[in-house]
Amino acid sequence: MLDIKFLRENAELMKGVIKTKNVGLDLDELLSVDSSLLEVKKELQELQEKRNAHSKLIPKASNEERPALIEQGKVIGTKLKELQPQASELEEKLKNLLYLVPQVPSDKSPIGKDDNDNVEVKTVGEKPNFSFKALDHVEILEKHDWAEFEKVAKVCGSRSYSLRNEMVLLEMALHRLALDKLMDKGFTLVSAPSLARESALFGTGHFPTGRDDAYYIPEHDIYLAGTSEVQLNSFHSGEILDEKDLPICYAGFSPCFRGEAGSHGRDVRGLIRVHQFQKTEQFVLCKNDPTVSETWHKTLLDTAEEICNDLELPYRILEVCTGDMGSGKHRMFDIECWVPSEEKYRETHSCSSLHDWQSRRTNTRYRDSEGKVQFVHTLNNTAVATPRILVPFLENHQQEDGSVRVPEKLRQYLGGREQLG
Repeated sequence: MLDIKFLRENAELMKGVIKTKNVGLDLDELLSVDSSLLEVKKELQELQEKRNAHSKLIPKASNEERPALIEQGKVIGTKLKELQPQASELEEKLKNLLYLVPQVPSDKSPIGKDDNDNVEVKTVGEKPNFSFKALDHVEILEKHDWAEFEKVAKVCGSRSYSLRNEMVLLEMALHRLALDKLMDKGFTLVSAPSLARESALFGTGHFPTGRDDAYYIPEHDIYLAGTSEVQLNSFHSGEILDEKDLPICYAGFSPCFRGEAGSHGRDVRGLIRVHQFQKTEQFVLCKNDPTVSETWHKTLLDTAEEICNDLELPYRILEVCTGDMGSGKHRMFDIECWVPSEEKYRETHSCSSLHDWQSRRTNTRYRDSEGKVQFVHTLNNTAVATPRILVPFLENHQQEDGSVRVPEKLRQYLGGREQLG
């Protein structure tokens, strides 16, 4: 969501943004609704002022004048009642259109249509060169009885999984490594509930367009969130913070749920594109300053890189193009880790800067050093998402004897074990 005044004054710019981000929004319609609403509000204000002035005349009027004045007051009141529903209808329509307005992307973001136009920034790490027949992650899991898919699917449906034995410990170890790192960097660790109200999903921008991907519990009018960003972003909804309290840095750990709508049977093998997963998310609220925001964006990306390096995973960084970054993003990077069995990189982290696009939706503001109230900037990035990261982890660290090597920096979280299996 952007300031309506900005939209009025930058219509041509925003039409270009809407086009490059592939957003289904007619800006002319939005501005027409805005114009109609302004006219109705102006008429309402004039009628209200007229009624107020008119009501002051009645007590002073003579008995002969009073009936006519009362009748005139009723006419004004009727006009007000007729216009108020029209104003409410236009306000609701404008609000729904404003929810679709995209954020202006950074000048540094590549212009493109979809993920084919994302730009590789750098690659890190050596891809493994196995001297034996390497297995894919499902074969590794089955070899050691580290996961169960068929039985759990009967109980829980497709794209479900159940980790077993050492994989349960490994999953916990990965999150402990990430949480310890973030705590050392000054983040507040948050065990976030999975449940979220509709307003919180509108606040992050997952709604209105992403409803098909969210699980809904109608009898409680509540949703299951696909990331703790949903809850963290709304923790300070409606508040006016003090600049000295910024930045606020959260590390949100939570179970996450996604319907994977639109995936059409792609990537359904094993631990890829499952419906429920665990995630440690980095989330920051900072000053409304592009330089400060850019610094935090780099910090979040650097932290994710540190985690990939701690796990000794080959990876690459992509700068995401305008057509693939999503409506609310100002700038976005993805980290993709190498998956040997597929001979391709797969996304494990997504690092986004949204400027004030989310905070305008949640009305999260702060008072700066000069007393001016401003909307905060928000940023987010994955720290660790499991089981997604288990796919490259298992495949890259498999050994000829069938065991899986444990990187040195992860061993303290696994009782000092150097290998699993």
